[in-house]
Amino acid sequence: MSNEPIPVLRTGRRVHAPSLVVLVLGGGKDSSWARSRPWHLAGLRMWPFTFMLRRSGRDISVQQLQYRFRGWNAPDRSPIEDARWALDRIHAEYPDVHVVVVGHSMGGRTAAALIDDPSVVGVEPAETTQKIVGVVALAPWWPDGTEVDTLAADRALLVVHGTADRWTDPRTSRRATERAAARGVDARYLPVPGGHFMLRNPRVWSRATRDFVLGIAADARADCIGEPS
Repeated sequence: MSNEPIPVLRTGRRVHAPSLVVLVLGGGKDSSWARSRPWHLAGLRMWPFTFMLRRSGRDISVQQLQYRFRGWNAPDRSPIEDARWALDRIHAEYPDVHVVVVGHSMGGRTAAALIDDPSVVGVEPAETTQKIVGVVALAPWWPDGTEVDTLAADRALLVVHGTADRWTDPRTSRRATERAAARGVDARYLPVPGGHFMLRNPRVWSRATRDFVLGIAADARADCIGEPS
C-alpha cells in the first residue's frame, strides 16, 4: 500500500440536482510538506462556514477539501493540484452545475489561481457549461497583489478582511478588489474589525459569505427557470 498522501473531499449529504456547488478551502503555510490532518486548525476554522452553508440551502452542495500537504510549496503550489482534483470530482458528479469557491488565507490564493483556468473550471471541452462563477476570499494571502487581476467581468468576487490582520495584508486585498471592480467585475470589499483568524465578529464573516453564495444560487435557479424545456 502506498504512503503517498491523497486529498480528501468531504461532500456531506448528496444533493439531487443542486443549483450550485460550493468548494470550501482552508488556509495553510508558506512552505510545509507535512501531511494535512483533519484536526489541524486551518481546516477546522472552515467547518463553521461549511455547516452554515449546508443549512442555508437544501439545493446547494457544500464540499470541503482537505489538502495533501499543509504548505503552498512554491513552485509546486500543491493546493492548486488538490483543488483541481476536487473540481474534477465535482464535475464528474454534477457536470453542468456552476461552482463558488470559499477560501481562507492560502485557500483564497488557491481560489484566485483556479478561477480563470479553463482546464480546471470545465469550460473546455465546449460541451460542458460548468465553471467557477464566484469566489469568497476570506483574509486572502495575495502576496503579489495581482492574483485577481485577470478575473473576468462575468465572475463575482467578495473579499472580507480583518482591519487588524498582521498575517496577510488587508490593504493589498482592498486594492486588488478595487482594480477588479474598475474592470467591471462584480467585486466587493468588506473590512471587518479584527484579525486574520476570524475570531472577532464571526457572524459578520459568515453572514457576508452566506449572502454572497445565496445570491449566486438564486441567480442560478432563475436561469434554470428561464431556460426553454
